[in-house]
Formats: sequence, structure tokens, C-alpha cells
Amino acid sequence: MIDPDEGPVLFAEPGSTRWPLLWGPLFSAAGIGVEAASGRVHWFAWAMVGLGLFAMTAGWVGARRKVCRVVLTPAALHQGRESVPVARIVSATDVGIPVGARPLGGGWTVPKKTTELPLELDDGTVVLAWALDAVALAAALRPLITGPPR
Repeated sequence: MIDPDEGPVLFAEPGSTRWPLLWGPLFSAAGIGVEAASGRVHWFAWAMVGLGLFAMTAGWVGARRKVCRVVLTPAALHQGRESVPVARIVSATDVGIPVGARPLGGGWTVPKKTTELPLELDDGTVVLAWALDAVALAAALRPLITGPPR
């Protein structure tokens, strides 16, 4: 959860929208329509199918909204289940990606369909931030980074 004292949200990606929750009920409605055209409708069965698909999709959407979210505030960069204080980030440009660099967020790799953004931290380690729009994340991070002169 984002602390309100961290300041305004400068960049955000929710991880997933909520519209996939409609897939199950829409599939169920289409099945009812096809069945109605050919005879008797099995209302209870289609209701259970719609409810079951809705429940599975709700779990999937909820998980993606927790694990794949990206939020940048003036105080911290939150990626999935992990947060990095902005004060620890030294550079977000011209950072090479060493072999074995750890992705932020608690996963083994960056999420699919996201672009890696290497960040150098104050202890010299390089971590991989990620976002669907990594260019916008880098642009939002750039004014916040105040690293020591090199």
C-alpha cells in the first residue's frame, strides 16, 4: 500500500485493468443466446459457468494488480511487492545491465510484456526496474535522482 505521506503519484501502472472480469459473464450470456436459439435454456448451468469464470478471473486480476503494479512517488519506487526509496537511486541512464542483475518486485524475471530499466543504487548494485512504458518511468525518475557528482 502507498503511504499518503509519500506525496503525489508521479507515475503509475495498475498491473491489470478490471475489464477482464466481464469475460465470464459475457461468455455465459453468449452461451445462453446460442442455447435459446436452439431450444430450452439451462439457466442454472450457465449461471454457474459465468460465476465460476468470474471467480477465476477475479483471482487472476487481483494477483496481477498486486504483483505487476508500478507506482512512483517522490519518496519511493514501488514495483510489485518491493519498494526502493528514491534517495537510494543514483542513476537511471547509461547504466549497463550486468549478468544476474536482480529484478525489482520479488520475481525471478521482469513480468512479461514489460521493458527493463536498469537502475544503479547507492551501494553500486544494479537492479532492474520494469514498466510497460519504461521511457515514461525513466522520464518521471530523472528529476528525482540527485546522485553524487562523478
